[in-house]
Amino acid sequence: MAGARRAALAAVILVACLGLLALTFGLVRESAVAELAQRLEVTARTRVQALESVLAKQRAVAAVLSDDTVMREALADPNPAHVARASVKLDRLRGQTDSAVIYLLDRDGVAIAASNWDEAVSFVGSDYSFRDYFSQALLRGEATQFALGTVSKRAGLYLSHNVLLGGQPRGVIVVKVEFDQTERNWAQAGERIFVTDAAGQVILTSQPGRRFGALPAAGAGEVAAALPVPGADWRLVIRAPSAGASQAAAFATGTVGFLLSLMLGAGFWAARARTRAARRAEAERRYRADLERAVEERTRDLTAEMRERRAAEQRLAQMQGEMVQANKLATLGQITAGVAHEVNTPLATIRLLAENGQQLIPPGAAPEVAENLGQILRMSDRIAQFTTELRSFARKATGDLGPIPLKEALDAALLLVASRRRAEGIRMVLPQIPPGLAVRGETVRLEQILVNLIQNAQEALSGRPDAELRIALTQCDGTVRLTVSDNGPGLTPEIAATLFTPFATSKPQGLGLGLVISQEIARDFGGSLTAEPPQPGRGATFHLDLPGMP
Repeated sequence: MAGARRAALAAVILVACLGLLALTFGLVRESAVAELAQRLEVTARTRVQALESVLAKQRAVAAVLSDDTVMREALADPNPAHVARASVKLDRLRGQTDSAVIYLLDRDGVAIAASNWDEAVSFVGSDYSFRDYFSQALLRGEATQFALGTVSKRAGLYLSHNVLLGGQPRGVIVVKVEFDQTERNWAQAGERIFVTDAAGQVILTSQPGRRFGALPAAGAGEVAAALPVPGADWRLVIRAPSAGASQAAAFATGTVGFLLSLMLGAGFWAARARTRAARRAEAERRYRADLERAVEERTRDLTAEMRERRAAEQRLAQMQGEMVQANKLATLGQITAGVAHEVNTPLATIRLLAENGQQLIPPGAAPEVAENLGQILRMSDRIAQFTTELRSFARKATGDLGPIPLKEALDAALLLVASRRRAEGIRMVLPQIPPGLAVRGETVRLEQILVNLIQNAQEALSGRPDAELRIALTQCDGTVRLTVSDNGPGLTPEIAATLFTPFATSKPQGLGLGLVISQEIARDFGGSLTAEPPQPGRGATFHLDLPGMP
């Protein structure tokens, strides 16, 4: 029973394989024949275009010569001088246009001038009135005839055009074109090409023995393409044997048969191997189950170990970052305290000298002296306040906070940086700040933030002819926002990433502390200092948010 089933299965497989081979042969041969037909059509189109170009060119030669003054003179007065001029010109044009021969017939069909006037087979004096191209040209203006030359005994295409004098035909210009080189090129390319006229007679062919005969019947298995030749009652036929398509189909069929043999052999081997594999499957299943359990247990252990290691590495990196930040802040505090200490000593001397100068002013002295000394004292007090706040910042002290008139703080900051703004010709756009608008903060440190932001904007605008610094005011939900923006080159992504990092600066003489200190002061006030992300073609924009006060 099992043997019968195996035999039936083998018969089905054999029939299926034979059907597949037959289908493969048919499909491949059909595709190869279609591809061959397509190639023949492309070749036929190329050959037709070449013939069309030759016909158009030679027709143009005949048309131009029919209106030529030299040809008209030869017909009007066929004296030796005029005839000679016409023959010389025709000879020259023949070489330039690749024509076989060009000749001029009078009203009686006799050649009076020809391009071969100086050759032994000259057409001059020959009577061509019996030719259709002569009579048809006189009747219709132009004509075409493919024929065998009576003098040269060479086949060619005759293109004729009448020559009018006084509105009447007085002669015919004839251009003969020979296609010997074209036919040789077709033969050398291995192409079977036939060009037939309106009567079905072969006039051009790659097989010269077929000329002037009927178009031969297509051979068995031949593929052909046929196209009309524009400008003439001709038809071009190209043929090629399809043996190559059958060979390609046979090769493809053999390849498929080989692959099928390999597949059948592989299937037989697989069937035998399947039995052996089944015996090993159970043992391998048990082995894999034990191995998977062991791997799973080890994977859990390794996963836990790796998780603990990553957590430890993260804690270490965090501690290292905190240590670096602590070192930066410690260094910042030392620098701040040192700067404040160094400034206070000469500042005290300046104040003392200014006070002494006020006391030494003689009566009647110019009031400008007293005013200048008073300004020195006021500025000394302001610098002393700066250094005091700087030391306070170094000690992480925030100072007393209260309501600060925003307009007064902004006016004071603008006054401190006014000299550079006037020198650079920077245009200022300021907001209308209500006199009673106050924010939570401390006067000197708020002015310090504003001076830093305005000074940075002025430095970015240095040297720009259209420099503009814009300050805007907005209020929302108890928060007052001052926006400081400029139309300078803006921030690069690299600078924006480290904008509020201590000692990170793009200025050659900068310390990289101004924005860091300003941001810390804003945070002490309960607000914030942020920068908009950089955008190409736009300057820098900073937002100072401060809590409003009633």
